[in-house]
Amino acid sequence: MREVVIVDGCRTAVGRRKGMFADYRSDELAAVVLDELVDRSKINKDVVEDVILGCVTQVNEQGGNIARTAALIAGFPSHVPGVTIDRQCGSSQQAVHFGAQAIAAGDMDIVVAGGVENMTRAPMFSNMQEVKPSDKLTSKYDIVNQGISAEKMAAKWGFTRKELDVFAYESHQKALAAIEKGHFKQEIVPAETWDENGHSQTAETDEGPRADTTMDALGGLKPVFQEDGNITAGNASQMSDGASAVLLMSREKAEALGLQPKARIVARSVVGSDPTLMLTGPIEATRKVLKKSGLTIDHIGRYEVNEAFAPVPLAWLNETNADAEKLNVNGGAIALGHPLGATGTKLLVSLVNELKRSENKYGLLAICEGMGMANATVIERL
Repeated sequence: MREVVIVDGCRTAVGRRKGMFADYRSDELAAVVLDELVDRSKINKDVVEDVILGCVTQVNEQGGNIARTAALIAGFPSHVPGVTIDRQCGSSQQAVHFGAQAIAAGDMDIVVAGGVENMTRAPMFSNMQEVKPSDKLTSKYDIVNQGISAEKMAAKWGFTRKELDVFAYESHQKALAAIEKGHFKQEIVPAETWDENGHSQTAETDEGPRADTTMDALGGLKPVFQEDGNITAGNASQMSDGASAVLLMSREKAEALGLQPKARIVARSVVGSDPTLMLTGPIEATRKVLKKSGLTIDHIGRYEVNEAFAPVPLAWLNETNADAEKLNVNGGAIALGHPLGATGTKLLVSLVNELKRSENKYGLLAICEGMGMANATVIERL
């Protein structure tokens, strides 16, 4: 099997729902990232063999295979194909896995993998319309929304409302500090947007983190999914708009082109988990990917575990005995946002850059997914 490397990666800033990207077409937003990614790497677009994008709500401009339309908008020649996949919140992480598998197997040498989601323009579940789950499914499993799953997780692990809110508060503080230090500047592609008066402005800073967030403010929010519950808008991820992508190559091809890869993919995993308690998947996915890599959790210098809801990374910490000081060190989705299809490669890009900044060797990315699944990836800084 051939070694697969990450040559480069980039992302847009993440906009709040109904925020700076509210009037930006999803296919055009993805194209901004695709164009910049190839430009940064100084390769010709015609050598890319596939564009694989994750997108969860494939409706309207996000329908019709947005990977193909975005690639054409970005100026890729017509012979470069594109495919769009949906593994829920881990869609673009799965795009990386599919691209890496194609390269490792020798089918391809150069693949762009990424994702896009504009949750303002394609609201969550709008692709489902009024369709209800099949009776044949609900007869086998208790099908609930993710908020109820998060409540069930909080109850199972005994997390208090205060513990969840403290985690959320710290996510905002870490994100604000990272922005202040310029940690995301290199990875963010500035995008031209327009204000309500039609004036041009540049979107280059994540909109989600709130400088005015306090424990009192978080504590005053009402539960969203369960009257006596602990999950609020404050300790859950934000609905967001954004795009991201990475350039994958075989190690041999990168060397032949005179490129210096930033990281290599050490191991990949994907698992199914309980569809009712659907957010626990990252725990088993982590165990599986570590076993495949031959590493232990102590070898990993930085972890990115998506903050879909605060109980998810907290339970992951509890079950893996990981070091909380290495987790989501620049904040997570509670503060920075969660543009569903884009989140996987957004976090991967940030992880690659954080490994370089902190001079750590190994990083791990794990994301929980709707209906009970999860992906995990281990990378090594080069």
